Order: sequence, then structure tokens, then C-alpha cells
Amino acid sequence: MTSEYPLPFVPSHQPPDENEKEPILFCFWRRELLVTDDKLIPPVHEIDAHSIEAVRTQYLGQLGDRPCYSAELKADFVPPSGFLTQDLRMLFGSLDEVTHALAGRAVQIMEWDRTHQYCGVCGQPTELSKTDRSRICPECQIPMYPRLAPAMIVAVERGDEILLGRSNNFPPGIFSVLAGFVEPGESAEEAVIREVYEETRIVVQNVRYFGSQAWPFPNSLMLGFTAEYLSGEVDTSYDSEMESADFFHVNQLPQTFPGNISISQWLLNAFVEQKKKG
Repeated sequence: MTSEYPLPFVPSHQPPDENEKEPILFCFWRRELLVTDDKLIPPVHEIDAHSIEAVRTQYLGQLGDRPCYSAELKADFVPPSGFLTQDLRMLFGSLDEVTHALAGRAVQIMEWDRTHQYCGVCGQPTELSKTDRSRICPECQIPMYPRLAPAMIVAVERGDEILLGRSNNFPPGIFSVLAGFVEPGESAEEAVIREVYEETRIVVQNVRYFGSQAWPFPNSLMLGFTAEYLSGEVDTSYDSEMESADFFHVNQLPQTFPGNISISQWLLNAFVEQKKKG
């Protein structure tokens, strides 16, 4: 009895020698994905028909029986008729969940490859490693891996209330659960406690893992948690990025980000569903 890989996409750094299926190619101009006018991934034969050339490509892995690649387009690239480039945030709902997630992986690999062509220590050109997803300096032998920034995001509950805040870069009127980056030397749970206190002066307890989401804006891994209020009064005056925050009753929530595409929405929706049931 053999077992199959349980996820639809199988990552790899080594491209296949041969493949009969047409590859899936994620082409990026800066960090914008090349799509058709109806916001779908163009087939490779259409890309080739318009003589669209890449500065370099990166093998990502296999989706089903199709190899997948990311590609960096030239700085002066102009989309031909029938094509456009779009930020991945604008493609939620246009691309299916698996394809969008794969595009998020692709843009991060492309950007890492673009920005690590030379060693940061000695300036020598780097080379792709044959053993893993890294570039290596042949002089210093220093491996350079794709950057990944862990960040925590948390739903802080106080009975039937949830702590929500709005950053000064949110759209007008929008509130969300709190989030922040994990700092060197701390666990994700410690980051939850620190970030909530820094942003609101609220102390939390019973920090529990909820789930995670890759968030390629630009290269985060969002680690979701729930936590319970322990003490304190909301005070945002210590954080210049936090415009306002407060505890909101489940029946009187402010305006939040629409849809159900991000872990912030999953946390909030899980809170509402739990309180409505209970």
C-alpha cells in the first residue's frame, strides 16, 4: 500500500528533466502578476505567442501533473493587448484558492531570487544550491534562503466582547483583530502578549493557537491565536500606528474587512459563530 502526498501542490527546487504537460507560469512585473483581461493565469503558449520574455525563472514544484514556475519580467515590461498586471490582493475571488496561494508562493520566490544575485558579505555572484531552496556564495559558502517573517494575529475575548483596533493605514471606519511581527528571541505566544500590551495596554492570558496563513504581502506567515482578557484599560496612546481600539460586543461589532479570505476574518467569524451558538 502506498500513500500519496496529501496536498495539491508538491514543492521542489529541482525541475523535472521532461514533462509532457504544459507548465503553469506565474509572471511578475515587480510584484504584480501577469493575468488576462478576465484576471486568469494566461497559458504558456499565449505568453510565448506574445514574445514575453523573462529576466529569469524559478522552479516552484508540481501542481498535479503540471510543473510550476515563477518568472521575473523586465523592468520596462508593458502588458500586450489582452493582458494586464495586478497586485495579488486584487485577485482574491478571480483566482481559485489553490492558484492564488501558489501565486503568493511564486512572488516570494521570484523576489528572493531577484534580490540575492550577489553575496551581501563579499559581493560575489551567488549560485543556486543543488540541495535545497537557497542561493549560495561560492566564495563565502554562505547560504541565502527565502525570507519569511513570522507574525502573530489574535482575537482577544472578554466574555461576549472582542478587542478590535484600527491602524492608521486601514480604510476609513474599518476595525480588525490585533496583529504584529514576532521579534528575535521570543515565542509566538510571547509576541501575542507583548503586541497586545504595546498597542492597547491590555494584559491577556490563556493564549491558544488557532491556525496559520501564508500572507505574501510581502513575505509573512500569519500565526493566529485566541486569548482571554486578564486586566487593563484600553489605551492606544503608546502606539503611533494604532488609531483607536476597544472591546466590542458580538451584537454591536463595528465595520470590519469584508469577505472570508484572511485569517483576521477567520478569527472574527469564529468568535461570532461561537458566541451566537452559546
